[in-house]
Amino acid sequence: MNVTKENLENMEMALTVEVPAEEWEKAIKQAINRIAHSINIPGFRKGKAPRSIIERTVGIDAVLDEAYEICAPDAFDKVLRDENIELGAYPKFERVTAVAGQPLVFKAVIVPKPAVTLGEYKGVKVEKKAVEVAEEEVAKHIDRMRERKAKLVDAPADAVVANGDMITLDFKGFVDDEAFEGGEGKDYPLSIGSGAFIPGFEEQLIGVAVGGEKDVEVTFPEQYHSEKLAGRPAVFKCKVNSIKHKELPELTDEFVKENSTFQTVDELKNDVKENLLRQAENKAKQDREEAAIDKAVENATLEVPPQMVEDRITQMIESMANRLESQGLKFEQYLQYTGTDMTRLRADYKETAVKSVKADLVLEEISKKEEIKVTAEEIETEIEAMAKAYNATPAQVKKIIREQGTYGGLVANIGRRKTAQLIIDNMAE
Repeated sequence: MNVTKENLENMEMALTVEVPAEEWEKAIKQAINRIAHSINIPGFRKGKAPRSIIERTVGIDAVLDEAYEICAPDAFDKVLRDENIELGAYPKFERVTAVAGQPLVFKAVIVPKPAVTLGEYKGVKVEKKAVEVAEEEVAKHIDRMRERKAKLVDAPADAVVANGDMITLDFKGFVDDEAFEGGEGKDYPLSIGSGAFIPGFEEQLIGVAVGGEKDVEVTFPEQYHSEKLAGRPAVFKCKVNSIKHKELPELTDEFVKENSTFQTVDELKNDVKENLLRQAENKAKQDREEAAIDKAVENATLEVPPQMVEDRITQMIESMANRLESQGLKFEQYLQYTGTDMTRLRADYKETAVKSVKADLVLEEISKKEEIKVTAEEIETEIEAMAKAYNATPAQVKKIIREQGTYGGLVANIGRRKTAQLIIDNMAE
């Protein structure tokens, strides 16, 4: 088999592959046999019609198409093995010559995985950050507990709107002195500070008394879901009808007994502090481990192929779209609500995608150097975890993996995790 290599822009390579005529003829015969067993031809038993009849019945192009699908993938795989090429992205194929009696010639534009020069990845130094929990954090946590039991009480007659109040109001919105559809409400309940309205709206009502009126001036966000209002200034004529203050229960031993498993305020505070400290320690540990992996990646030298980045961006967007779909939101609706489009979304994902691809390539190179292997037991454990997460059986997960051809990706993910753990286990103290 003759192979011609040509380096292209953006780290791509063109492989022109020539399959000898005799091998191509074998593929054509296999194609004839497959077609003969898949169609009914009057006067012949299935699979027994001669080649000339098959070619006349389905057409020579259909035969050559089938033969190409038989021959080209195997030939391409052999080229990759012989040339010791690992693919970084899905190849693009082009048939050049596919005629009976002549060699088959096809072209594949590929993205080889780039060479990676590893730097330090064992003994990486990452600073250990001291973890503390301030009394203010404990107090805030307990205050949220008190707020869940808060009562709304009518504010005094001379009260004015304050942050955290629940009010009712009448409002009517105007753009260019004209009222707009959906911009009016009567006795509308609003929690001040909730952020439920346009940014800047709620803050302007602070200080208004019951019965008081206020012209609230705001500008709709550029990404507002209504194109007619997006980015436009508006005035809302508002009247406050009622104010209710939140009345938090007093923090006493009795309150603690009624609303927790503890008996005293001190017991509750100590438990909250211990939990917050444990969470902070876990977060600091996780951050340090991620920083160690980031450093190992930064210490390596490589150039990331643009197509690998584009493919990763596509994967990330598809993953997000699937999550949205599972929550009942169409991807097109998400783009509309956020006022974005695919071009801007892909640009937003680019930096993360570059970092992700680079990390994968470096971890794979470390895995090779350290001869990290993935065992059958580890694969089974991973499949069982996936089955549990998706409320399925291991057999169902295996079937999906086979159908989607993602077994290699599954093994690679496990290998990268094991490699990342090797970096973590060898961090400098």
